[in-house]
Amino acid sequence: MHIFEGQARVPLKGWQQAAVAVGSALGALMNPARADLIAALGETTGKLAFQNLLDRMKKSHEGRIILQERPRVISSSVGHAWDLPANTFGAAYAKFMGSRNFSPDDRPPVRFMDTEELAYVATRAREIHDFWHVLFNLPTNMIGESALKVVEFQQLYLPMCLLSTIGGSVRMKAKQREYFFKYYFPWAIRAGMSCTDIMSVYYEKHFHEDLELVRNRWGILPAPDLKNLRPPSKSQ
Repeated sequence: MHIFEGQARVPLKGWQQAAVAVGSALGALMNPARADLIAALGETTGKLAFQNLLDRMKKSHEGRIILQERPRVISSSVGHAWDLPANTFGAAYAKFMGSRNFSPDDRPPVRFMDTEELAYVATRAREIHDFWHVLFNLPTNMIGESALKVVEFQQLYLPMCLLSTIGGSVRMKAKQREYFFKYYFPWAIRAGMSCTDIMSVYYEKHFHEDLELVRNRWGILPAPDLKNLRPPSKSQ
């Protein structure tokens, strides 16, 4: 059974796609917590990018396996990560999710892609986002999310990533913005250029491996450890 059977996909004409994109962009700027609006923006503005990602995955051995097996990052398939040794990638993912009370089942469904294959690529990019947080050692605050969007834009070429980075930096307080552009933005440029194709990694197959080992293998440059620096306060 195809994983998207029974899931609604909404075909859009050109003007409808533009209307959804504009409406989603405005809504997301006003309320960044609306994951459904951000998802709709990514789909309606990123169809060419998703097609390029699909083509790229087909050229990769591991990417082809992902496309054939279509793994889902949902509780029933990644729950074993909570039982893995502390040094492993899977345990780091479980700690990341548990400490934030996140569930892998909370991602909004893909609705606006033209084909089942493209819908899966969009779903995969959405569902492995938290793996990237773990690997790049990024928090889920505004600075961390904006930095990860810089990495994602270099890797995925999704317009939504660029728009999210711009929107995030605009919403930051002055000191936060200074902190972001001084430390995180330069790092994100280097990290996005140095790592492997992050869409063509079957992450779940590597849960049992040492976190630092997989980072090295995939050319992952973790975010700088700035614990000894005083971050800007929320009131600034």
